[in-house]
Amino acid sequence: MPPIPTLTDATLTLEQGVATLTLNRDDVRNALTGTALIDDIVTVAEWANRNDDVSALILTGAGAAFSAGGNIKEMAKRSGDFAGDVAEVAERYRRGIQRIPLALDSVEIPVIAAVNGPAIGAGFDLANMADIRIASTRAKFGETFLNLGIIPGDGGAWFLQRLIGYQRAFELTFSGRIIDAEEARSLGVVLEVVEPEMLLPRATELAQRFAHQPKPALRFTKRLMKMARRLELKDFLDLCALFQGVCHNSPEHLAAVERFLHSKQQ
Repeated sequence: MPPIPTLTDATLTLEQGVATLTLNRDDVRNALTGTALIDDIVTVAEWANRNDDVSALILTGAGAAFSAGGNIKEMAKRSGDFAGDVAEVAERYRRGIQRIPLALDSVEIPVIAAVNGPAIGAGFDLANMADIRIASTRAKFGETFLNLGIIPGDGGAWFLQRLIGYQRAFELTFSGRIIDAEEARSLGVVLEVVEPEMLLPRATELAQRFAHQPKPALRFTKRLMKMARRLELKDFLDLCALFQGVCHNSPEHLAAVERFLHSKQQ
């Protein structure tokens, strides 16, 4: 098993096939820029894909916020990731925060965002890059880029409209308004809303249920769910046939069938 990576601004645990990545910069409300959180998230995404002992990933925040997104003080000073001319800023985005959507979109296991508090701007987009979102009653969400005269430079417009549809995504993006956890649930942004003390237990419960599925089929199914968005039906079915051939010849499939037959005999 690849060792658990050493992170700078986040913590990582692994238990019963479930990895939990906690953003740990409460001093800046877990801002993604001006911290090492971009590197930490990308490192964990790549580690999870290489590690067969990881079958689900929970992403959450320490402290009051899930993530405040970009560091607005750096924006005001035109420093850090926001310094320089057009070409310099564009290159920093490409080599910086845009690595997160590419990394998370390629993760081959279920990813659950346990949103403990405000998820604003790029923090909202980060949550939307997960497969499932569970929100605390303290969570708030906002696609607030236009309020600051900028666009969702991390790819947020790509994720949000696929999650809740073009019209709803358009309204949230162009109004820049903040919504609470219950409205997020009603819009389809989050799957469930729970009390703060139940957030990680509920996310872990879901993650463990996913992680207990046969490992090869779990990863193949996650890949298929992603590929279904961009392949024509015939090409997609050809790929399903190939993946199914692999699964039918795996020892995990035969063991699962034996367990099922045995349970029916009880």
